[in-house]
Amino acid sequence: MTKLRLDKYLAEMGCGTRSQVKTAIRKGRVKVNEETVTSPEKKIDTGIDQVSLDDTQIVYVAMEYYMLNKPAGVVSAREDGKYPTVLELIDQKQRNDLFPVGRLDLDTEGLLLITNDGALCHELLSPKKHVKKVYYVEVDKEIPKGAAEQFQNGVDIGEEKLTLPAQLEVLTPKTARLTIQEGKFHQVKRMFEAIGTNVLYLKRLSMGTLVLDSSLPCGQYRPLTEMEIRILKGEYL
Repeated sequence: MTKLRLDKYLAEMGCGTRSQVKTAIRKGRVKVNEETVTSPEKKIDTGIDQVSLDDTQIVYVAMEYYMLNKPAGVVSAREDGKYPTVLELIDQKQRNDLFPVGRLDLDTEGLLLITNDGALCHELLSPKKHVKKVYYVEVDKEIPKGAAEQFQNGVDIGEEKLTLPAQLEVLTPKTARLTIQEGKFHQVKRMFEAIGTNVLYLKRLSMGTLVLDSSLPCGQYRPLTEMEIRILKGEYL
């Protein structure tokens, strides 16, 4: 059982800012169990009480999880003054505190998890966890022989330490699948630059146990299934 102030309940469900929902409550626009309530401080039992704003029921959702097939030209951020953000693509979200788990570059496509689960975010992004991420890569030149071994041994990308061992599967002379277990800034692009090639196209295919749904068009999203969430949290292995 979770109890929240009425104004916090409505604000978390994206009904407006805290001050906006307080004003709506005081104006008599909010009902709890079919009775008009004008006190923003009223405690709501999220599992029992029914709340409505302007006669539209507002169902409380504690956590949300979305798989997004990120398109190029959209930034992995909550807000940006120049480019559209990944959160703007999630038009069916109910909460106002969602965020992308990690970042994909502006021109990178593919799997991005959108949630408000901070604990799961930490598990997936913590450097100590070595969560594997798989990318499909297209480059401008033929991938040199011995690149797979070089990636396995670690690549010098200009930092204090070499990259952690990575698995490179060459698909064609200019395409590959790369699995890394860390997330340094522009890491994939810098790794390929270190072997004399430039990345032309980059798409993330998976992160940990979460695999991009092949039927999900670029720019589209869907909620994670209950099984996907539980596996991602390590409840089913």
